[in-house]
Amino acid sequence: MSINYEVRSGVKLNYASIVDLLLDRVQAKPDKNIYRFLARGETEIAKLSYGELNRQAKAIAALLQSCTVKGERVLLLYPPGLDFITAFFGCMYAGVIAVPVYPPKPNRKLSRIETIVNDAAPALILTTKSLLSRIGTQLLLEPQIAKLHWLTSDNVEPQRAKDWQQIAIAREDLAFLQYTSGSTGTPKGVMVTHGNLLHNSKLIHQAYGHGTDSQGVIWLPTYHDMGLIGGILQPLYGDFPVVLMSPLDFLQKPIRWLRAISEYGATTSGGPNFAYDLVCRKVKPEQIANLDLSSWEVAFTGAEPIRGETLDRFAATFAPCGFRREAFYPCYGMAETTLIITGGLKSAVPVVKEIDPIALEQQRAVTPNQGEPARQIVGCGQSASGLKIAIAEPQSRRSLQDREIGEIWVTGASVTQGYWQKPEITKDSFNAYLADTGEGPFFRTGDLGFMEQGELFVTGRLKDIIIIRGQNYYPQDIELTVEKSHPALKPNSGAAFAFDFQRGERLVVVQEVERTYLRKLNVQEVIASINQAIAADHNLQTYATVLVKTGSIPKTSSGKIKRYACKAEFIAGSLNIVGDWSENPQCTSEFKHLKQKVDSIMHRLEST
Repeated sequence: MSINYEVRSGVKLNYASIVDLLLDRVQAKPDKNIYRFLARGETEIAKLSYGELNRQAKAIAALLQSCTVKGERVLLLYPPGLDFITAFFGCMYAGVIAVPVYPPKPNRKLSRIETIVNDAAPALILTTKSLLSRIGTQLLLEPQIAKLHWLTSDNVEPQRAKDWQQIAIAREDLAFLQYTSGSTGTPKGVMVTHGNLLHNSKLIHQAYGHGTDSQGVIWLPTYHDMGLIGGILQPLYGDFPVVLMSPLDFLQKPIRWLRAISEYGATTSGGPNFAYDLVCRKVKPEQIANLDLSSWEVAFTGAEPIRGETLDRFAATFAPCGFRREAFYPCYGMAETTLIITGGLKSAVPVVKEIDPIALEQQRAVTPNQGEPARQIVGCGQSASGLKIAIAEPQSRRSLQDREIGEIWVTGASVTQGYWQKPEITKDSFNAYLADTGEGPFFRTGDLGFMEQGELFVTGRLKDIIIIRGQNYYPQDIELTVEKSHPALKPNSGAAFAFDFQRGERLVVVQEVERTYLRKLNVQEVIASINQAIAADHNLQTYATVLVKTGSIPKTSSGKIKRYACKAEFIAGSLNIVGDWSENPQCTSEFKHLKQKVDSIMHRLEST
């Protein structure tokens, strides 16, 4: 069956699937290198052309076709590198549904992987020889995982490609399951179709102004939607090269990210707010002397609250290297909408508004009077073409007007098909209608925000809202106050949540300590600084303040704080505590007297 293609900005439209898109690239430019990988974030050790990717994907697909049937799930367990890419496309070529999962850390439990295995029921697990060898001992401790059939893709003979049988793939066919981070509950498998991927890739291509002369540098994990769709599929869609590196290599030495941008003349790169903050804190002045960031056109930022002060600091620090503030591209999206929902104009400076923090806690966006306290909120742009946003009151589901804060709803072709094997949750989340207009169906994002003149401003997460004495508080505001209260506290590593104790909801703060302060920590001084800052900034009394070891606070695979999991550990007394304080003098440092509430709390968490 022939397809009529329309050429626009170097991209053909109306592909039936991502496979058709790749085969088109192979036919037109088989020798063009599209993916490169840097070892230790510095040395290029591997690259893939369209032709090489096609041959390896076909060989892997032939292996999969010999032991699976179309529509079965295949778990992809890969370290950072190009092997993941060939396996991912191999799954598509075979017509099976890829399930990307991040590899386990040494000597850590495989609980997240086990949860995904139980939910997705994969036919097999695909990985590399080295990773399978490394985690073999861990697998013996997880019977549900160990009993699955395991295959390695990096030793598949290239000649197997001739055994590949091309199959018909439609836009409505599932391409992969993107498991959510689990920041507010158990991870859920988002069902992403080929049509979703093609539509959202087109939106990103248009929003970022990509062309065949673009160049990407991406350190984001490939098992996360931003790294997979933005970092791997977008270069394929836009027909431009990308340089990849391990997230761990970036975290260990953030300067590696900027050096790669400088060396390869990257036009597009980015990450969550914490990445820009980390660079500012860790990169030394002498390290940036030879950097050239003048090629950087789209410095996208999203996936967590965007802080205006972070943008200011980064722009000021790297202006001598040629970085331009207008390169910042705040955006908003999530796995349930494939990826992007909103974004600004490529050449525009980010929109930053000052909001009265007291009114914000009452779900109102009010400009403060001159000289009064204000909270900065960075705009995330306007809805991408083909998507529509509504702001709805969460309970009544009526539509709200500009500057009225409510739940963010979205509809359009990028909205995915729901959650794997969860029809009730899918119906509630993906089939919402506005009560006053009847318009729908919308996907309910669970995020809070408001619109002003078409610009979206995200204010918080509906499930994370802290309600104390009838007043609403955003945990990220309290967490920012905490991390600024003392230099011993590690940025982006704290959790604030409400805890039901005797007289009602009370505030609890759990915060990591910087590793360099662990041996010289003055616990009383730090806790006093935290409590005083919260009282001054939010007029709140803290019930309990807990300091924990570096790297011990629960986070998602994408680096978000898992407040619910942190709360559960607080209740269970299993936090890795270095010092604590509680208003209740009868509390022990590990709050063991609260043990009896664990089961009921965990039951509630799982039900959400």
